[in-house]
Amino acid sequence: MTGAAERLDAQLTVAAPPVGRVKLSLNGVARSFGAVRALDRVDLSIAEGEFVTLIGPSGCGKSTLFNILAGLLEPDPGGTLLLDGAPAPSGSLLGRIAFMPQRDLLLPWRTVLDNAILAAEIQGQKKREARELARSMAAEFGLKGFENHYPQQLSGGMRQRVALMRTFLFDREVMLLDEPFGALDALTRALMQRWLLDLWSRYRRTILFITHDIDEAIFLGDRVTVMSARPGRITLDRTIPLPRPRQPSLLTAPEFMALKRELLEAVEEESLKAFAANGP
Repeated sequence: MTGAAERLDAQLTVAAPPVGRVKLSLNGVARSFGAVRALDRVDLSIAEGEFVTLIGPSGCGKSTLFNILAGLLEPDPGGTLLLDGAPAPSGSLLGRIAFMPQRDLLLPWRTVLDNAILAAEIQGQKKREARELARSMAAEFGLKGFENHYPQQLSGGMRQRVALMRTFLFDREVMLLDEPFGALDALTRALMQRWLLDLWSRYRRTILFITHDIDEAIFLGDRVTVMSARPGRITLDRTIPLPRPRQPSLLTAPEFMALKRELLEAVEEESLKAFAANGP
């Protein structure tokens, strides 16, 4: 065993991150589109301040689930959704949970600063106050000196930082991040993962994060949840007993590789089911 692996093995005795009260709870949440059953009785609970990653085969309903949680789509009757222990009926979640979709959706005619404050501005915050807050946070989002740049002047990683800053400035305790790093090159993606974890450790928002990358899911998450082939449901909910703060050396540690094999097998099994049912 290498020195790094020995140190990791010793660190695994560190207690898991503190888990608070349940922040978001889904029980039997389902959704159909005509004859197509997209989600089927999804059960999931997320604690306050927890970072949960969500993986599964393509078309399993991950984005549909996010649209329901963001209040953009109504679930079918019958399931229950609780936020802070209180029922959140259809339509009541709109604006109560921050949502960052896959694309950054920056407006090309607005500067970095004005893109970052867009959600807060729509919520009624005074533009001057919102801009002052955004300017004060620019450095920790890696955007100091770029406040007056336009999206077309930024790299892909910087555009994602602006989108994440906009999501944080929306100031909601629960954040939904739908593959925010999926379009980035490998090096930029790795840097963004570590930066996001640092940001999360300081602000301690409750995060549900969709990814197709199993390494990313393990590296970021307190837990990794696996969704089945359509109709989507949770088939595996795996606690990640790796120490924080997470370091890149974890990616080659035996404990990490064992978790990766387990999760890869779970996703591949569901992908084969999807292929058998629907073809390539």
